[in-house]
Amino acid sequence: MNKNVYVFAEQREGVIQPVALELLGKARDLADVLGERVVAILAGYQIADKANELIAYGADDVIVVDAPELKDYITEQYTQAVYTVINEMNPNVVLFGATTIGRDLAPRLSARLEKGLTADCTKLEISDGSDPKLEARKLMMTRPAFGGNTIATIACPDFRPQMATVRPGVMQKLPKVEGAVANVIE
Repeated sequence: MNKNVYVFAEQREGVIQPVALELLGKARDLADVLGERVVAILAGYQIADKANELIAYGADDVIVVDAPELKDYITEQYTQAVYTVINEMNPNVVLFGATTIGRDLAPRLSARLEKGLTADCTKLEISDGSDPKLEARKLMMTRPAFGGNTIATIACPDFRPQMATVRPGVMQKLPKVEGAVANVIE
């Protein structure tokens, strides 16, 4: 069974990118509605100490994939590392920043997993069941379409994980909670 809201916690040279913290805030909102946990995927080399920052901004669990091959972002190494996590853990939702790295990584994972991906989202919410065509508790992904002249809301009712890239700067990060405790899985 697919459960939990996962966030790819993008880091560059050991620095957690702001979009990762924004996504943790939105993931907390989504997970609270679903009654699930927020899980951050942190990939890199010698970055396990950065898990505490992700915990302080809302992660219930942090999966650390630490390997010398992941020191710098290289498409195939990161794709394989994150694919392995997703394939083993069966998340309900996976969020990526719509950054250079996220826009490279997310579609490759989508293809490898044979699941859909909604790109450049500006709004995410969980359906309440008011639409008779869509049952409750599905991720509703909103994004600009046709050059920004219209807005499209996309749902993925049948396949898991539901995956989206989210534009940086459109979600709000949560206030930092010093001393927050969570599970770190290596």
